[in-house]
This record gives sequence, structure tokens and C-alpha cells, in this order.
Amino acid sequence: MRKKVITIILSLIYTIFMAVGTSFIKSNSFKYLKDNLIIMIILSLLLFLILYFILNKLFDYLDDYKKKKDKTENRILNLFDKHPIIFSSIVMFICYLIYMVAFYPIIMSKDPSFQILQYFHIDNKYSYYSVLLDKNVIITNHHPVIHTLLLGACVKLGMVLFNSSNVGLFIYSIIQTSILIITLSYTIKFMKEINVSTKYRFICLLIYALVPVFPFYAMSPVKDVIFGCLIILYIITIYKCIKLEEKISIKNIIKIIILSILMFLFRNNGIHVFILTFPFLILINKKNRKRFLIIFLVVVSLFMTYSKVILPYFKITPSSVRETLSIPFQQTARYVKEHENEVTNDEKKAIDKILGYDTLKDRYKEEISDPVKNGFNKYSTKEDLKNYFVVWFEMLKKHPLTYVEATINNTYGYFYPFSTKWYIYYKYTPIIKEHGIDYHYNNLTSLRTNLSNYGNIFPYIPIIGLIVNIGFSNYLLIFMLFYLIYKKKYKEMCYLFPSFVLTLVCIASPVNTYFRYALPTIFAMPVMISMFFKIIRNGK
Repeated sequence: MRKKVITIILSLIYTIFMAVGTSFIKSNSFKYLKDNLIIMIILSLLLFLILYFILNKLFDYLDDYKKKKDKTENRILNLFDKHPIIFSSIVMFICYLIYMVAFYPIIMSKDPSFQILQYFHIDNKYSYYSVLLDKNVIITNHHPVIHTLLLGACVKLGMVLFNSSNVGLFIYSIIQTSILIITLSYTIKFMKEINVSTKYRFICLLIYALVPVFPFYAMSPVKDVIFGCLIILYIITIYKCIKLEEKISIKNIIKIIILSILMFLFRNNGIHVFILTFPFLILINKKNRKRFLIIFLVVVSLFMTYSKVILPYFKITPSSVRETLSIPFQQTARYVKEHENEVTNDEKKAIDKILGYDTLKDRYKEEISDPVKNGFNKYSTKEDLKNYFVVWFEMLKKHPLTYVEATINNTYGYFYPFSTKWYIYYKYTPIIKEHGIDYHYNNLTSLRTNLSNYGNIFPYIPIIGLIVNIGFSNYLLIFMLFYLIYKKKYKEMCYLFPSFVLTLVCIASPVNTYFRYALPTIFAMPVMISMFFKIIRNGK
């Protein structure tokens, strides 16, 4: 009975995601669903029955799952098994090398370009988005300050030692690629420690080495790559703490504190991941409750010191409040576009003080909130924001469906596997060059084109393309959660929580189906799956 209820709920969730996603990818609203209601009901019912059948078979298989004997006479696999980190690192380095050569020195995109401009005190859009604490300090915490300083320092180092910013950018590429390779190699070693089969570990290595998102992001200086590595290590740490039966050592306490600090230093929402997940360890591990509580209080205290004392001391402006308001801003913009004739003069004035009313409906883009956010008045007061939210709430009461559609339209791709957008960076972005910082590719245009084509078509390759599919990855997360609930593995399922928090971050983000926002979860998926099978195997 328990299995039946859970598989019904899970089938229903997937069916709703698919039906809603289909409607929004076709009409940016529920319109397609309404216009084809009978057909959609029939298709959804059919899909529900198919999913219910498949999920029951999967649950039955997992109920009887036993690890097969892990014996191999293959010399390569034996070598891989004996030296997981060294072997994996060498394989990945060889496979990534072609990308490092083709895209030398680095694959710049807009955000890291503006970070470099900030480092060199060159005016850029992020210095305009906020009211600076000090007009002479244009570095803001819109992007993590530590990452901005690391990226800028590498460019500066290249200029000082080699008289070349190009070399400096490549120094950063080497650092980031090394961090990614070492982290992924460590997951292979960790999987060996928890007795995962050699064949599965080798498949994971092939994924890390040959799936193009890994080398492409190794060469892309976006903040999400190092943060993704830290999340992988944090998930492994959570898993180890769940399994911990003895008192945690002082050495490991220090490691957890350092890891948690690095998480919030390299991405502003890293602290949200920590605050919303680590308390579960305090609840479930009685033996280490006091020590885990100390870790939690230390990390939160250090974060408060960093954000409220250190950054203000150096006159570093915090991120604009607009970055947290993508959801209500998109809802307001859609409301104005669809119900402009109902907006009163007082409502227009309240909205105008925050977002600029006259162009708002024209700036509205269903799947990205940046054009709407870009109209945010940085000089608006708390009173202005309060008045805006009064209007926002009144509009919600009038047309709640408009708000729901605005939010789904900006997020459905995170739960719909047939939405594939914005996967990799590969184009040349000349922003820093336009501001006097030399950055140029080499002459290997044909090689770059071929690698870019491979990267762009990979998500569409049947079956294996699902490896990088955001919606499918979240389906896997939900499946693992529900199966562990079915098996009453309530403590063990805590290792999934960081990825669920990051999914919530994606929902609040400005862009639909944006790969780099989901990168930590997708990069961590191979090791999370191995943990899942270890947990259910031990439950027998």
C-alpha cells in the first residue's frame, strides 16, 4: 500500500510537470492546455498510467537490488581501481587539453568580463546598478568579491610577469580546470570508499572526461564552476556526517567550517545552502549534536562578520535588492502587459518609482527577468518598495493566474526535460578588449567550431543527452527522495537537500533553464546516484 501511494504521487507530479511544461513551451501560458483540454487530459492520463507502471517496476527492481560481484581481469580497470585520483586526473586532463588549446586563453562571457572591469576600476553596468558606498570603490558584491579578486589577480599576474593579460586569463583557466579535475577525481575515490563498482566508477570517469559541459565550463571563468566543486564536496560531507557513528574529530570540524566558508565566499547563495541544510545534521546525529551546532554557529557568525563588517569596512557595496526580486518583478511586468487598462494612476506611480512604468510591458520577456530588473530605480527608498508591494498584492488579488503564469514561464524548464537552452559558453566576448585589456583567441577557428558544435548538439543526443538535461536531473532528485521516503530512510535522504535548495535558487533566478545555475546539481549527480544505491543496498 505504501509503495502504491508513493508511486501514484510521484507519477502525478511528473505528469503535471510534463503537461504544464508542454503548455508553456508552446504558448508561454496555460492557453495551449485550455485550447486542447480534452486531448491534454487523455494524453496526461495515458502518461500517468505509463509512469505509474514504470515507477512500480523501478521500485520493484530497487527493492531486490543487489550489488553484483565486482571482478575484472581488465588491466586498465585494475589500474584505475588502484589509483583512482591519479588515473582519473590524467584521463580528464588529456581530454580537456584539446579544449584548453582550442579556446586559449579562456572562454569569456559577460559576467566575468564585468568582474575583470570591476577589478581594474573600470566603470561597468554593475557599478551603475547600485548606489556605491564609495564612488572610488566600484567592486560590488553582486558577484562574489573573492572570485572577482581571484580572476582579476590572475589577469594582473599575467601582465606583470609576461606583459600579457591573455596569459593571465590562461593562468585562471589552469587554476579552475585543476580544481574541477581534482574534485571530480576525488568523487571517483570517494565512490571506491563506499564500495561502488569499478564499472560504474569508470562510467562516471567517461562522463566527466567526454561530456562537453565539463571541459567547456572548466574553461569558462563563471563563479558557478568553483562553487559547483564546493557543493560536490559539501554533499559528500553531508553524506559522511549522516553515516558518522563516532564523535567527529577536531580536524574534520575545521574542514567543514573551511568548506562552508568557501561556499559563501564563492557564491552569495552558498550561505542559504548551508543554513537550510546543515541544521538537519544537528537534528539527526545525537552523538555530534553539540559539535554540529558549534559548526553552524561559527559559520553563520563568520558570514555575518564578513557581510556586515568586512565588506562595509572596505566600502564594497552589497548586491542590489533587485537581485532577489525577479519573481515579483516578472509578475508585475506580465500584469501590466496583459491588464494595462486596469492599472490605476496611483498604481502606475508606485510601480514607476521602482521599475519605470512607461517601458515596462515592452521590456517584459517571458523567460528572462533581466530586462525588467534593468529598469530598477537604484535610488528608490524603503517606503517606495513598501508602496510597490502594496500594489503588487492588490494586483495579485485581481489576477492571481497572471502571477502564476509569470512565475511558471520563468522557471518551467527546471522541471521539463524538453526545454534545452543556454547550455555552454563558447562565443568570443570582446567586452574587456573594448576597454583596453587584451583578450583574443588563437587561429584554431575550425577546431573551436567543431568543439562548439559538439557541445551544442550533445543535449539533443537521445539517451546520453539526458546527462546534462536540467529537467531530467531534477526528476532524478525527486525520484531518489521519494524512494528513500518509501524505504523510510529519512536520515539518509538529507544528502539530497543541498540540491533541492539550489533548485529553489533556480526558481528565484532571473533566467529559465539556465545551465550554470543548475551546474552544481548536474555535476554532482553521478556521485549522488552512487550514494543512493549505497543507501538502499545497506538497507537490506
